[in-house]
Amino acid sequence: MIRCTQVMKKLHNLILFVGLVSAQAHSATILQYHHVSEKLPPVTSVSEDTFKTHLEFLKKGNYNVIALDKFIEHVQQGKSLPVNTVAITFDDGYDNNIEAAAPLLEAYNFPYTIFVNPQLIDEGQSYVMTWDELRTLSKRGAIIANHSAKHDYLHLRKDGETEQQWEKRIRHDLTWSQQRINEEIGHNYPYIAYPYGEFDSALQKLVKELGLVGIGQHSGAVGPTTDFTRVPRFPSSGIYSNLKTLKVKINSIPFDIDKLTYTNSVTTERKPSFTLSFKSMDFSQGQLACFVSGIGRATLIWTAKHEVTVTTPEPLPNGRSRYNCTAPSKTHKGRFHWFSQPWVVQEK
Repeated sequence: MIRCTQVMKKLHNLILFVGLVSAQAHSATILQYHHVSEKLPPVTSVSEDTFKTHLEFLKKGNYNVIALDKFIEHVQQGKSLPVNTVAITFDDGYDNNIEAAAPLLEAYNFPYTIFVNPQLIDEGQSYVMTWDELRTLSKRGAIIANHSAKHDYLHLRKDGETEQQWEKRIRHDLTWSQQRINEEIGHNYPYIAYPYGEFDSALQKLVKELGLVGIGQHSGAVGPTTDFTRVPRFPSSGIYSNLKTLKVKINSIPFDIDKLTYTNSVTTERKPSFTLSFKSMDFSQGQLACFVSGIGRATLIWTAKHEVTVTTPEPLPNGRSRYNCTAPSKTHKGRFHWFSQPWVVQEK
């Protein structure tokens, strides 16, 4: 009986280990950029030299840099991906993307995606690329995808607007933008990068109904348990362009999450919380560390062996905040599990 129990315990541990390795074999990270320029706001910019340093790091490290469509398809369908898989994306379609970023990416033979605002292009705004320029990049391999019609805060309701009126307006915004990209570029990838990275539960529900993948700006690795209405990306510009810290993020792996519970990422609560339930844990409880942007360490309450609630010790200010959680992997030495929960705090 003792022998049988020992065998069963070993088998159970082996199953857990295989599950962890399998989850991480399907994981990857997405990098997010805006400007490749030294003349524009540094908070969303990276210089050509720094951007080239990023690309050189990926090349020398033999990273598997793939197109976003293959990236998402593999993860959604549970197909195996090397743990060093990376996708590169740009938001807003600025003109410096074709002038500075594209030549460097093509020199390294790296695929990439540009999320654009069709109405701003139709209006001929001087700071974004034209449809002709985007067609040129598309013919050279770039994916052109949806960033909403004109970069509005999609979750905001207008004064006096009912939920039904809001949903009709945003549904039209997203479907019209998809249509315009298809008309001008000739492809229609079902992705929407949320402007400013902001989304609420109603927007996530609508995105899912429309058959779209919702992509944010909160950090974290992508894996089998990722919610595809809130796909994370690592911002890689401004203060986040430092390659020393970016390396850790590029090498991150997802937590094996069974359930994520919170009320709404857009909230009037000053101390919002979320609960993570893990299918399995490739780390010990004491190794999990969570931080609140601008405040410091988050408060962790373990409600069960594999379940933790995360909140802030101090009230959040108005606007965007994040709770970032990391833990070192036991099975992948030198790599960290990474999860981020974004918040948008509004006045009541």
